[in-house]
Amino acid sequence: MEYGLTIDTGPSIKRETTMEQFIGLDVSLKDTFISVREGGQRVWRGKCPSDPKLIAEVIRKRAPNAERVVFETGPLSVWFYHALKQEGLPAICIDARHAKAALDMARNKTDANDADGLAHLSEVGFYREVRVKSFDSMLTRTLVAARSQMLKATTQLSNQIRGLMKTFGLVVPKGTGRVFEGHVRSLLTSNAGLEQIILPVLEAWRGLRTRAAELSKQLVASARASEECQLLSSIPGVGAVTASSFVAAIEDPENFRKSRSVGAWIGLTTRRYQSGGVDYDGHISRRGDNHLRGLLYEAAVVILTRTTADSALRIWGLKLKEKIGFKRAAVAVARKLAVIMHTMLRTGELFDRSITAEA
Repeated sequence: MEYGLTIDTGPSIKRETTMEQFIGLDVSLKDTFISVREGGQRVWRGKCPSDPKLIAEVIRKRAPNAERVVFETGPLSVWFYHALKQEGLPAICIDARHAKAALDMARNKTDANDADGLAHLSEVGFYREVRVKSFDSMLTRTLVAARSQMLKATTQLSNQIRGLMKTFGLVVPKGTGRVFEGHVRSLLTSNAGLEQIILPVLEAWRGLRTRAAELSKQLVASARASEECQLLSSIPGVGAVTASSFVAAIEDPENFRKSRSVGAWIGLTTRRYQSGGVDYDGHISRRGDNHLRGLLYEAAVVILTRTTADSALRIWGLKLKEKIGFKRAAVAVARKLAVIMHTMLRTGELFDRSITAEA
């Protein structure tokens, strides 16, 4: 099926030009609204279940000459992007924050109008494409996130047990792991009624702790099998979790032309506001991967407070701490650490304690 215009160039010569179509997808968990534009106007709009194969069939039917298929970042964006690429469609994932400014100009906020707006952005080329991670990187990120949630749930349950027992005058001494469990069981022997309530919670705490340990073993084994993670682990304060998360986030060091860009990409650079006579630097932008940013900050804190081996990075951070305070110095060290880690991935060299990267 072809869409085109017939141009009369003479009594016996005719040509057909095929026009390109631009598609916008407003993806939700249940349904996806589809809008097709051609020649500066909408030619079709509809919806179908949020299944990439079904969406590909609709696009091939309604827009056989699709030039761009645009959708926003979201929970399903990784799956949609790779699935649509496998179907042979020119899928493009764009920054939802960038698209929001254009979509908010619509008079009525509906899914169908959002699809129209995305199709319009696709046609005029006014969008910011984002890099969609591979499934292997997402597996690592999922492993790290699942482990973190398990550890968080374990801590919450132990705090709940302490709080419930404190109501009855049973104060659990400080301790973690088996020490904590031993204290709880010994205190409950004097209160049979409370024991029947707390023990099931304690069993759930122990089960979560066991599962978290299993995920930790998987993460450590994966980090040991990765040359990139082993390389980054040569930095004091950087462990398997931070190294694996950084490698999964960066994927290919060539994704960044300059190592200095990594700090801004993670959200560790200050925001600047300038308007008229007002010009000041604010807090860090906090854009990008929240979890990775937190891990780098924790690594920076370890470098400033716990590591015994001196390095140029640690000495620089301690001097900065005296000038601007501990928290701001830790953020600066985290930003510089991100630059150093990216440089190490690109060069393949181990951490040099005598060198600090410019950030």
